[in-house]
Amino acid sequence: MRKGLLLTAASVALVSSLAACDDSSPGGTDSGSHAKPKIGVILPDSKSSARWETADRKYLSEAFKAAGVEFDIQNAQNDKQQFQTIADQMITSGVNVLVIVNLDSGTGKAVLDKAKAQGVATIDYDRLTLGGSAQYYVSFDNTEVGKLQGEGLSKCLSDMKAKKPIVATLNGSPTDNNATLLAAGYNGVLDPKYKSGDYVKGPDQSVPDWDSAEASTIFEQMLTSEPKIGGVLAANDTLGNAAIAILRKQHHNGEVPVTGQDATVQALQNILAGDQCMTVYKAVKKEADATVKLAVSLAKAEKGDTNATVEDPEGKRKVPSVLETPVAIYKDNVKDVVDDGYVTKEQLCTGKYAALCAKAGIK
Repeated sequence: MRKGLLLTAASVALVSSLAACDDSSPGGTDSGSHAKPKIGVILPDSKSSARWETADRKYLSEAFKAAGVEFDIQNAQNDKQQFQTIADQMITSGVNVLVIVNLDSGTGKAVLDKAKAQGVATIDYDRLTLGGSAQYYVSFDNTEVGKLQGEGLSKCLSDMKAKKPIVATLNGSPTDNNATLLAAGYNGVLDPKYKSGDYVKGPDQSVPDWDSAEASTIFEQMLTSEPKIGGVLAANDTLGNAAIAILRKQHHNGEVPVTGQDATVQALQNILAGDQCMTVYKAVKKEADATVKLAVSLAKAEKGDTNATVEDPEGKRKVPSVLETPVAIYKDNVKDVVDDGYVTKEQLCTGKYAALCAKAGIK
Protein backbone atom coordinates (compact mmCIF):
# COMPACT_ATOMS: atom_id res chain seq x y z
CA MET A 1 0.00 0.00 0.00
CA ARG A 2 1.08 3.57 -0.48
CA LYS A 3 2.40 5.33 2.61
CA GLY A 4 2.03 8.81 3.99
CA LEU A 5 -0.80 9.92 1.72
CA LEU A 6 -2.87 12.89 2.92
CA LEU A 7 -6.16 13.48 1.14
CA THR A 8 -8.86 16.13 1.45
CA ALA A 9 -11.01 16.68 4.51
CA ALA A 10 -13.70 14.53 2.94
CA SER A 11 -11.35 11.58 2.79
CA VAL A 12 -8.80 9.85 4.92
CA ALA A 13 -5.03 9.78 4.94
CA LEU A 14 -3.18 6.53 5.12
CA VAL A 15 -0.15 6.86 7.35
CA SER A 16 2.45 4.09 7.38
CA SER A 17 2.96 2.61 10.79
CA LEU A 18 2.50 -0.39 12.96
CA ALA A 19 -0.13 0.55 15.46
CA ALA A 20 -2.07 -1.09 18.26
CA CYS A 21 -5.29 -0.07 19.92
CA ASP A 22 -4.67 2.10 22.96
CA ASP A 23 -7.33 1.67 25.66
CA SER A 24 -6.76 5.28 26.67
CA SER A 25 -7.51 6.56 23.16
CA PRO A 26 -10.90 8.04 22.22
CA GLY A 27 -13.49 5.29 22.08
CA GLY A 28 -11.78 3.12 24.69
CA THR A 29 -14.25 1.05 26.71
CA ASP A 30 -14.25 -1.40 29.56
CA SER A 31 -15.28 -4.26 27.30
CA GLY A 32 -13.23 -6.68 29.35
CA SER A 33 -15.84 -6.52 32.11
CA HIS A 34 -17.76 -9.20 30.20
CA ALA A 35 -16.67 -12.73 30.99
CA LYS A 36 -17.49 -14.13 27.56
CA PRO A 37 -17.14 -12.37 24.18
CA LYS A 38 -20.39 -11.63 22.40
CA ILE A 39 -20.03 -9.73 19.15
CA GLY A 40 -22.63 -8.01 16.98
CA VAL A 41 -22.17 -7.13 13.31
CA ILE A 42 -24.40 -4.85 11.24
CA LEU A 43 -24.06 -5.17 7.46
CA PRO A 44 -25.40 -2.34 5.27
CA ASP A 45 -27.59 -3.95 2.58
CA SER A 46 -27.72 -6.67 -0.04
CA LYS A 47 -28.43 -4.44 -3.03
CA SER A 48 -25.37 -2.22 -3.47
CA SER A 49 -23.16 -5.28 -3.79
CA ALA A 50 -23.71 -9.03 -3.57
CA ARG A 51 -20.57 -9.33 -1.42
CA TRP A 52 -22.24 -8.36 1.85
CA GLU A 53 -24.35 -11.53 1.98
CA THR A 54 -22.38 -13.90 -0.24
CA ALA A 55 -18.91 -13.14 1.14
CA ASP A 56 -18.81 -10.98 4.27
CA ARG A 57 -21.52 -12.84 6.20
CA LYS A 58 -19.99 -16.17 5.23
CA TYR A 59 -16.40 -15.33 6.17
CA LEU A 60 -17.31 -13.47 9.36
CA SER A 61 -19.48 -16.40 10.50
CA GLU A 62 -16.74 -18.90 9.77
CA ALA A 63 -14.15 -16.84 11.67
CA PHE A 64 -16.43 -16.32 14.68
CA LYS A 65 -17.20 -20.04 14.83
CA ALA A 66 -13.51 -20.87 14.59
CA ALA A 67 -12.82 -18.47 17.45
CA GLY A 68 -15.55 -20.11 19.53
CA VAL A 69 -17.37 -16.87 20.34
CA GLU A 70 -21.04 -15.94 20.37
CA PHE A 71 -22.03 -13.63 17.51
CA ASP A 72 -25.01 -12.02 15.80
CA ILE A 73 -24.85 -10.78 12.19
CA GLN A 74 -27.77 -8.73 10.84
CA ASN A 75 -28.35 -6.68 7.69
CA ALA A 76 -29.96 -3.22 7.83
CA GLN A 77 -31.01 -3.41 4.15
CA ASN A 78 -30.16 0.27 3.60
CA ASP A 79 -32.70 1.39 6.21
CA LYS A 80 -31.20 3.96 8.60
CA GLN A 81 -33.92 3.49 11.20
CA GLN A 82 -33.52 -0.28 11.04
CA PHE A 83 -29.75 0.16 11.36
CA GLN A 84 -30.23 2.03 14.65
CA THR A 85 -32.88 -0.42 15.85
CA ILE A 86 -30.57 -3.38 15.24
CA ALA A 87 -27.77 -1.61 17.11
CA ASP A 88 -30.06 -0.89 20.08
CA GLN A 89 -31.19 -4.52 20.18
CA MET A 90 -27.62 -5.81 20.03
CA ILE A 91 -26.49 -3.48 22.82
CA THR A 92 -29.49 -4.49 24.95
CA SER A 93 -28.75 -8.17 24.30
CA GLY A 94 -25.32 -7.75 25.87
CA VAL A 95 -22.81 -7.59 23.04
CA ASN A 96 -19.49 -6.32 24.28
CA VAL A 97 -18.21 -5.48 20.78
CA LEU A 98 -20.19 -3.92 17.94
CA VAL A 99 -18.92 -4.05 14.34
CA ILE A 100 -20.65 -1.81 11.82
CA VAL A 101 -20.62 -1.00 8.11
CA ASN A 102 -22.20 2.43 8.22
CA LEU A 103 -24.92 3.58 5.81
CA ASP A 104 -23.57 7.10 6.20
CA SER A 105 -21.28 8.76 8.72
CA GLY A 106 -24.13 10.54 10.57
CA THR A 107 -26.06 7.35 11.31
CA GLY A 108 -22.86 5.46 12.01
CA LYS A 109 -21.62 8.08 14.47
CA ALA A 110 -24.90 8.03 16.41
CA VAL A 111 -24.67 4.25 16.80
CA LEU A 112 -20.97 4.28 17.72
CA ASP A 113 -21.49 7.01 20.31
CA LYS A 114 -24.40 5.14 21.90
CA ALA A 115 -22.34 1.96 22.05
CA LYS A 116 -19.43 3.82 23.64
CA ALA A 117 -21.75 5.33 26.26
CA GLN A 118 -22.91 1.80 27.14
CA GLY A 119 -19.36 0.48 27.49
CA VAL A 120 -19.47 -1.46 24.19
CA ALA A 121 -16.28 -1.53 22.12
CA THR A 122 -16.60 -0.73 18.40
CA ILE A 123 -15.02 -1.45 15.02
CA ASP A 124 -15.65 0.23 11.68
CA TYR A 125 -15.76 -2.52 9.05
CA ASP A 126 -14.92 -1.66 5.44
CA ARG A 127 -16.14 1.99 5.73
CA LEU A 128 -14.70 4.56 8.08
CA THR A 129 -17.30 6.57 10.00
CA LEU A 130 -16.12 10.17 9.75
CA GLY A 131 -16.36 11.88 13.13
CA GLY A 132 -17.03 8.51 14.75
CA SER A 133 -15.48 6.82 17.75
CA ALA A 134 -14.64 3.30 16.54
CA GLN A 135 -11.52 1.92 18.19
CA TYR A 136 -10.44 0.07 15.05
CA TYR A 137 -10.98 0.32 11.31
CA VAL A 138 -10.60 -2.71 9.03
CA SER A 139 -10.76 -2.34 5.26
CA PHE A 140 -8.75 -2.29 2.06
CA ASP A 141 -6.58 0.54 0.81
CA ASN A 142 -9.48 2.13 -1.06
CA THR A 143 -7.37 4.81 -2.71
CA GLU A 144 -5.30 1.97 -4.16
CA VAL A 145 -8.52 0.28 -5.33
CA GLY A 146 -9.40 3.45 -7.24
CA LYS A 147 -5.88 3.69 -8.64
CA LEU A 148 -6.14 0.12 -9.95
CA GLN A 149 -9.46 1.01 -11.60
CA GLY A 150 -7.96 4.06 -13.30
CA GLU A 151 -4.94 2.08 -14.45
CA GLY A 152 -7.21 -0.75 -15.59
CA LEU A 153 -9.34 1.50 -17.74
CA SER A 154 -6.20 3.06 -19.22
CA LYS A 155 -4.79 -0.40 -20.01
CA CYS A 156 -7.97 -1.52 -21.74
CA LEU A 157 -8.26 1.69 -23.75
CA SER A 158 -4.62 1.31 -24.77
CA ASP A 159 -5.16 -2.34 -25.75
CA MET A 160 -8.08 -1.20 -27.92
CA LYS A 161 -5.89 1.53 -29.44
CA ALA A 162 -8.56 4.09 -28.55
CA LYS A 163 -7.81 7.63 -29.71
CA LYS A 164 -8.91 10.50 -27.48
CA PRO A 165 -11.73 8.43 -25.91
CA ILE A 166 -14.50 10.19 -24.03
CA VAL A 167 -14.54 8.74 -20.51
CA ALA A 168 -17.73 8.69 -18.43
CA THR A 169 -17.56 8.23 -14.66
CA LEU A 170 -20.12 6.57 -12.40
CA ASN A 171 -18.92 7.44 -8.89
CA GLY A 172 -20.12 5.63 -5.79
CA SER A 173 -22.57 6.96 -3.23
CA PRO A 174 -21.77 10.50 -2.05
CA THR A 175 -22.50 9.43 1.54
CA ASP A 176 -19.87 6.66 1.47
CA ASN A 177 -16.36 7.79 2.40
CA ASN A 178 -14.97 4.87 0.40
CA ALA A 179 -16.39 6.48 -2.75
CA THR A 180 -14.35 9.60 -1.98
CA LEU A 181 -11.20 7.53 -1.61
CA LEU A 182 -11.88 5.57 -4.78
CA ALA A 183 -12.35 8.79 -6.73
CA ALA A 184 -9.08 10.16 -5.38
CA GLY A 185 -7.38 7.02 -6.68
CA TYR A 186 -8.83 6.86 -10.19
CA ASN A 187 -8.88 10.60 -10.75
CA GLY A 188 -5.20 10.63 -9.84
CA VAL A 189 -4.67 8.39 -12.88
CA LEU A 190 -7.21 9.93 -15.27
CA ASP A 191 -6.80 13.67 -14.61
CA PRO A 192 -3.32 13.82 -16.19
CA LYS A 193 -4.77 12.03 -19.23
CA TYR A 194 -7.47 14.68 -19.53
CA LYS A 195 -4.94 17.46 -19.08
CA SER A 196 -2.64 16.05 -21.78
CA GLY A 197 -5.54 15.59 -24.19
CA ASP A 198 -5.07 11.81 -24.41
CA TYR A 199 -8.59 11.37 -23.01
CA VAL A 200 -11.65 13.61 -23.04
CA LYS A 201 -13.45 14.05 -19.73
CA GLY A 202 -17.06 13.05 -20.26
CA PRO A 203 -20.13 12.94 -17.99
CA ASP A 204 -19.25 12.46 -14.32
CA GLN A 205 -21.91 11.71 -11.72
CA SER A 206 -22.33 10.03 -8.33
CA VAL A 207 -24.89 7.26 -7.85
CA PRO A 208 -26.92 7.55 -4.62
CA ASP A 209 -26.66 4.46 -2.41
CA TRP A 210 -24.73 2.59 -5.15
CA ASP A 211 -28.18 1.81 -6.56
CA SER A 212 -28.17 -0.15 -9.83
CA ALA A 213 -31.51 1.21 -11.04
CA GLU A 214 -30.29 4.77 -10.46
CA ALA A 215 -27.04 3.92 -12.22
CA SER A 216 -28.95 2.62 -15.26
CA THR A 217 -30.98 5.81 -15.51
CA ILE A 218 -27.93 8.00 -15.04
CA PHE A 219 -25.84 6.14 -17.59
CA GLU A 220 -28.63 6.10 -20.17
CA GLN A 221 -28.86 9.89 -19.78
CA MET A 222 -25.07 10.10 -20.15
CA LEU A 223 -25.22 8.20 -23.44
CA THR A 224 -28.04 10.39 -24.68
CA SER A 225 -26.03 13.54 -23.97
CA GLU A 226 -22.76 12.02 -25.22
CA PRO A 227 -23.35 9.08 -27.61
CA LYS A 228 -19.64 8.61 -28.32
CA ILE A 229 -18.60 7.57 -24.79
CA GLY A 230 -15.52 5.40 -25.24
CA GLY A 231 -14.83 4.22 -21.70
CA VAL A 232 -16.66 3.95 -18.37
CA LEU A 233 -15.03 4.28 -14.97
CA ALA A 234 -17.64 2.55 -12.80
CA ALA A 235 -16.81 2.60 -9.10
CA ASN A 236 -18.04 -0.94 -8.43
CA ASP A 237 -19.36 -4.01 -10.23
CA THR A 238 -23.00 -3.15 -9.56
CA LEU A 239 -22.62 0.20 -11.31
CA GLY A 240 -20.48 -1.38 -14.01
CA ASN A 241 -23.13 -4.00 -14.77
CA ALA A 242 -25.79 -1.29 -14.98
CA ALA A 243 -23.70 0.50 -17.62
CA ILE A 244 -23.07 -2.77 -19.49
CA ALA A 245 -26.81 -3.51 -19.59
CA ILE A 246 -27.45 -0.16 -21.27
CA LEU A 247 -24.56 -0.67 -23.68
CA ARG A 248 -25.89 -4.15 -24.47
CA LYS A 249 -29.34 -2.72 -25.20
CA GLN A 250 -27.71 -0.42 -27.73
CA HIS A 251 -25.46 -3.19 -29.10
CA HIS A 252 -22.28 -1.52 -27.89
CA ASN A 253 -21.29 -3.99 -25.17
CA GLY A 254 -17.72 -5.15 -25.60
CA GLU A 255 -16.88 -2.02 -27.57
CA VAL A 256 -16.64 0.26 -24.51
CA PRO A 257 -14.38 -0.84 -21.63
CA VAL A 258 -16.04 -0.72 -18.20
CA THR A 259 -14.38 -1.06 -14.79
CA GLY A 260 -15.65 -2.28 -11.42
CA GLN A 261 -14.65 -3.70 -8.06
CA ASP A 262 -15.74 -6.54 -5.74
CA ALA A 263 -15.12 -9.42 -8.19
CA THR A 264 -18.76 -10.51 -8.12
CA VAL A 265 -19.76 -13.60 -10.09
CA GLN A 266 -21.66 -11.40 -12.53
CA ALA A 267 -18.65 -9.13 -13.05
CA LEU A 268 -16.30 -12.05 -13.62
CA GLN A 269 -18.74 -13.46 -16.18
CA ASN A 270 -18.87 -10.03 -17.85
CA ILE A 271 -15.07 -10.03 -18.01
CA LEU A 272 -14.93 -13.52 -19.50
CA ALA A 273 -17.51 -12.46 -22.09
CA GLY A 274 -15.50 -9.34 -22.97
CA ASP A 275 -18.15 -6.91 -21.77
CA GLN A 276 -16.22 -5.66 -18.74
CA CYS A 277 -12.63 -4.50 -18.82
CA MET A 278 -11.61 -5.39 -15.28
CA THR A 279 -12.61 -5.56 -11.64
CA VAL A 280 -10.72 -5.27 -8.37
CA TYR A 281 -10.59 -8.32 -6.14
CA LYS A 282 -10.64 -7.67 -2.42
CA ALA A 283 -9.97 -10.81 -0.42
CA VAL A 284 -12.88 -10.39 1.98
CA LYS A 285 -11.79 -13.42 3.98
CA LYS A 286 -8.67 -11.53 5.09
CA GLU A 287 -10.78 -8.51 6.04
CA ALA A 288 -13.24 -10.67 7.98
CA ASP A 289 -10.51 -12.67 9.74
CA ALA A 290 -8.71 -9.48 10.83
CA THR A 291 -11.98 -8.02 12.11
CA VAL A 292 -12.87 -11.09 14.16
CA LYS A 293 -9.37 -11.22 15.62
CA LEU A 294 -9.60 -7.57 16.68
CA ALA A 295 -13.14 -7.99 18.00
CA VAL A 296 -12.12 -10.91 20.22
CA SER A 297 -9.14 -8.90 21.49
CA LEU A 298 -11.40 -5.95 22.33
CA ALA A 299 -13.89 -8.23 24.08
CA LYS A 300 -11.03 -9.45 26.28
CA ALA A 301 -9.73 -5.89 26.84
CA GLU A 302 -6.55 -6.78 24.96
CA LYS A 303 -4.65 -4.81 22.33
CA GLY A 304 -4.89 -5.96 18.74
CA ASP A 305 -2.40 -6.04 15.89
CA THR A 306 -2.77 -3.45 13.13
CA ASN A 307 -0.67 -2.42 10.14
CA ALA A 308 -1.65 1.23 9.63
CA THR A 309 -3.38 4.23 11.08
CA VAL A 310 -6.08 6.13 9.25
CA GLU A 311 -6.73 9.79 9.93
CA ASP A 312 -10.33 10.80 10.46
CA PRO A 313 -10.29 14.49 9.44
CA GLU A 314 -13.71 15.23 10.92
CA GLY A 315 -12.96 13.57 14.25
CA LYS A 316 -9.37 14.90 14.15
CA ARG A 317 -7.99 11.60 15.34
CA LYS A 318 -5.95 8.69 14.05
CA VAL A 319 -7.68 5.33 14.03
CA PRO A 320 -5.62 2.13 14.44
CA SER A 321 -6.36 0.12 11.33
CA VAL A 322 -5.83 -3.03 9.32
CA LEU A 323 -5.71 -2.34 5.58
CA GLU A 324 -5.56 -5.25 3.15
CA THR A 325 -4.15 -5.09 -0.39
CA PRO A 326 -6.49 -5.17 -3.45
CA VAL A 327 -5.68 -6.95 -6.73
CA ALA A 328 -6.64 -5.99 -10.30
CA ILE A 329 -8.45 -8.74 -12.21
CA TYR A 330 -8.54 -9.00 -16.01
CA LYS A 331 -9.63 -11.86 -18.27
CA ASP A 332 -6.22 -13.53 -18.01
CA ASN A 333 -6.31 -13.80 -14.19
CA VAL A 334 -10.00 -14.41 -13.39
CA LYS A 335 -8.75 -17.87 -12.50
CA ASP A 336 -6.96 -16.41 -9.45
CA VAL A 337 -10.27 -15.44 -7.84
CA VAL A 338 -11.57 -18.98 -8.26
CA ASP A 339 -8.31 -20.50 -7.01
CA ASP A 340 -8.57 -18.30 -3.92
CA GLY A 341 -12.00 -19.75 -3.15
CA TYR A 342 -13.85 -16.43 -3.36
CA VAL A 343 -16.15 -17.81 -6.05
CA THR A 344 -16.51 -21.40 -7.17
CA LYS A 345 -16.27 -22.85 -10.66
CA GLU A 346 -19.87 -24.05 -10.25
CA GLN A 347 -21.07 -20.49 -9.60
CA LEU A 348 -19.04 -18.92 -12.38
CA CYS A 349 -18.94 -21.45 -15.20
CA THR A 350 -22.64 -21.95 -15.87
CA GLY A 351 -24.32 -22.20 -19.27
CA LYS A 352 -22.54 -20.22 -21.97
CA TYR A 353 -19.73 -19.33 -19.55
CA ALA A 354 -18.50 -22.93 -19.30
CA ALA A 355 -16.57 -22.70 -22.57
CA LEU A 356 -15.22 -19.26 -21.62
CA CYS A 357 -14.03 -20.65 -18.28
CA ALA A 358 -12.24 -23.52 -20.00
CA LYS A 359 -10.55 -21.06 -22.34
CA ALA A 360 -9.46 -19.01 -19.32
CA GLY A 361 -7.91 -22.09 -17.69
CA ILE A 362 -10.52 -22.39 -14.94
CA LYS A 363 -10.78 -26.07 -14.02
